[in-house]
Amino acid sequence: MKKSRKKSKADRMILTFGDDKLDLHEKKCIPCQGGVPPLLMVEIEPYMEQIHHDWNLIADHHIERIFAFNDFQSALEFVNKAGEICEQEDHHADFELGWGRVKIMIWTHKIDGLNEADFILAAKIDNI
Repeated sequence: MKKSRKKSKADRMILTFGDDKLDLHEKKCIPCQGGVPPLLMVEIEPYMEQIHHDWNLIADHHIERIFAFNDFQSALEFVNKAGEICEQEDHHADFELGWGRVKIMIWTHKIDGLNEADFILAAKIDNI
C-alpha cells in the first residue's frame, strides 16, 4: 500500500508573478487552476495585515469591504474602475452596488476559499 504524504505549505501555495519583496499591489494575479487547498488562517493573517483595515475576513472563506460614496454615480464609477482591475488581473470580485455604497467580496471560486491572488486584488482595489 502506498503511503500518502502530507502536503507541505509549498505544495499548497499558488505561485504569483514577481519577487516576494514586492508589495501586494505590485504583484500580478495568477489564475487558479484549482487542485490546491485554500489558505489556512495562519497563512491568511499576514495577508490581512497588508491590505486596508476595512477589509473583513468572513468565516476564513472570503474577504469583503464596504465603500461609501456621496451618490450613485460615484459608486458606479468606482465599480467600473474596480471591474477594469479585475479584468486586467483575470480575477473577478463579486460586487453589490447601491446608492452611495459598494460592497466587494473576494475569494477564489475554484477552491472555494482564499489564496494570495485574492489579497493582491484587494490591494489593487485599495489603490483606486
